Amino acid sequence: MMDILKYEEIDLSETIKRSEQDVNNVLDTVSEILDNVKNNGDKAVKSYTEKFDGVLVENLKVSDEEIKEAYETLDDSLLTALKQAAQNIEKFHKKQIPSEWEIKVNPGIVAGQIVRPINSAGCYIPGGRAAYPSSILMTVIPAKIAGVEKVVCVTPPQKDGKILDAILVAADIAGADEIYKVGGAQAIGALAYGTESIPRVEKIVGPGNIFVTAAKKLVYGQVDIEFPAGPSEVLILADKSAEAEFLATDILAQAEHDPNASCFLVTDDEELAKEVNEYVLKLTKIAPRREIIEESLSKSGKIIITTTFDEAIHVTNEYAPEHLIITTKDDDETLSKIKNAGSIFLGKYSPVAAGDYGSGTNHVLPTGGGAKMYSGLSTEAFIKKPTVQRITKEGLAELSKTSVPIAEYEGFFAHSDSFKRRLEK
Repeated sequence: MMDILKYEEIDLSETIKRSEQDVNNVLDTVSEILDNVKNNGDKAVKSYTEKFDGVLVENLKVSDEEIKEAYETLDDSLLTALKQAAQNIEKFHKKQIPSEWEIKVNPGIVAGQIVRPINSAGCYIPGGRAAYPSSILMTVIPAKIAGVEKVVCVTPPQKDGKILDAILVAADIAGADEIYKVGGAQAIGALAYGTESIPRVEKIVGPGNIFVTAAKKLVYGQVDIEFPAGPSEVLILADKSAEAEFLATDILAQAEHDPNASCFLVTDDEELAKEVNEYVLKLTKIAPRREIIEESLSKSGKIIITTTFDEAIHVTNEYAPEHLIITTKDDDETLSKIKNAGSIFLGKYSPVAAGDYGSGTNHVLPTGGGAKMYSGLSTEAFIKKPTVQRITKEGLAELSKTSVPIAEYEGFFAHSDSFKRRLEK
């Protein structure tokens, strides 16, 4: 089912290409939606919700009564699981808050950094193939820990005009301030520009389909976004010490996300490669989401066999996976050579699904090679770090020897004068 390839026989740059979301194909459509929402507010949002989701929503905002009812109907075991996951996510993300600091640069010159949250954030929670209460925890909790005053969630309504119970409960547990029944590009437009019901925010985060991704790109600058995201992906870096059956389950777990998901195994052990592929075939036959898995693996399921393990590490760093599983004889030694990955899972008992739900790390991660440039969503995504300096007259006098010549060379004589007049006073 998965293509088995020899490293020396492939063009690596071609082999590691993902199933890409070509947002250019939908930019005109999305731009029209955004303009309509910007100019017509709630009316446009409701019209698109009826057109794309098949439901006419009278009140876009979820009421307190709807949240209360969601708690009453949600399965107790799921409620307990959501609360525990929230605790783990909170514990991890609290450690990401940066420290304020200052340093004496020279006598009379003290400079430093302070930490301040952004004022508002919008969290997009996808609908469609499945409901994702975990994504609410992953986006809202870091924002609230950062100190964001207003955190707004948007998510597509079901055909009955309601939001699924688990989504509402997760949003409440996470500390969301408001929840709105709207999805798609129209939801991004509402968060970027504001409507009569939905407030404008300063940053939009969260995964979505190609229309959501295109909308986020188009409103970037009007608001901030975390990073462009595409279909989910995993790369497994393994040697002969790995458990083939475990690796096969991780491949299926990623493939069942989406027909465009990418699943790679890179190893220097040919026997492991064959054994993993056999398990993939066996487990796919009994998988509830078999059709999605088969389509995903037929498009982007690859096993690359290298001659040396250093070649396997090279492939991994070039691919820059969203999720990286390392299961080798010495995982820490292998980890020391990894440069590019969104989230890393070490050892045979660390499946990607642990990070998806409850280990505490964030599952909103860069895809499509974005891990070469971006980290995953974190508390720092909702924080600004202004710099501060405090300078005495003596410090200014010394600094003028550096600053005045440069300012005057660049033709900025008022800059120079701001030094000179202070020193002459």
